[in-house]
Amino acid sequence: MAVIPEHLFRRDGITNQEVLNAITPTKEQQRTLYVMAGYLVFILISWNTPILKQILYPFKLVTVAFHEFSHAFAGVCTGAKIMAITVDPNEGGATLMRGGFWWFTMPAGYLGSSFIGALMIMCGYNDLASKIMSVIIILCLVSTLFWARNWLTRFITVLFIIPIVLLWIFFNGVGLRYFVLFMGVMSCFYCLWDIVEDLVVRKVNESDASKFAKATGFPSQCCGFIWFVISFIFFVAGVLLGIVLFK
Repeated sequence: MAVIPEHLFRRDGITNQEVLNAITPTKEQQRTLYVMAGYLVFILISWNTPILKQILYPFKLVTVAFHEFSHAFAGVCTGAKIMAITVDPNEGGATLMRGGFWWFTMPAGYLGSSFIGALMIMCGYNDLASKIMSVIIILCLVSTLFWARNWLTRFITVLFIIPIVLLWIFFNGVGLRYFVLFMGVMSCFYCLWDIVEDLVVRKVNESDASKFAKATGFPSQCCGFIWFVISFIFFVAGVLLGIVLFK
């Protein structure tokens, strides 16, 4: 009986070693991962620390803005007319629209903002990619500014547009990369924590998941769990794709 060599049998297949090599970070990427881990530790420590949490406050609000933008963007994609976007001081927000498909627009808040955060993380491995991502961020913020109907929403969008532009001009993309990376880690973490807090810790009755649950008949915890898993997959995919694409 003839023995077929493995490399002929698998033709263009990918071995486990090749996959491992693809996701093994370079030294530069390891430094980026260390920075990312440092960001996460800082966020965890600062989250409920009286003074340090004030540093995170604007980043929480801009994550809420991305959340509401994602609702609006999903609405536009399904034919809705966006009436208003508001972000309130208590880290809440609302998007008022007419029309659209509710089954698409409701989950878009958490999933959309976590997806944007994952893109930021992925691009945070590379200076050029971070510049491109910063343009996308500005476009999202400008769109939110266009639909904004209160001063806090307008203020928080402009507040983050200005440093992105300044970092691009004066720091040649290096500072911009770490700023985009921090925004990505913050956005992904906040989305994940918000889902857990609203549905497990506090069980908020007016969250997106609870509204979606009422419309579909599924338990809100079930909807929240599914969104949590998807958001976590986005986060992991952002980390791994950044390593693979920017070696």
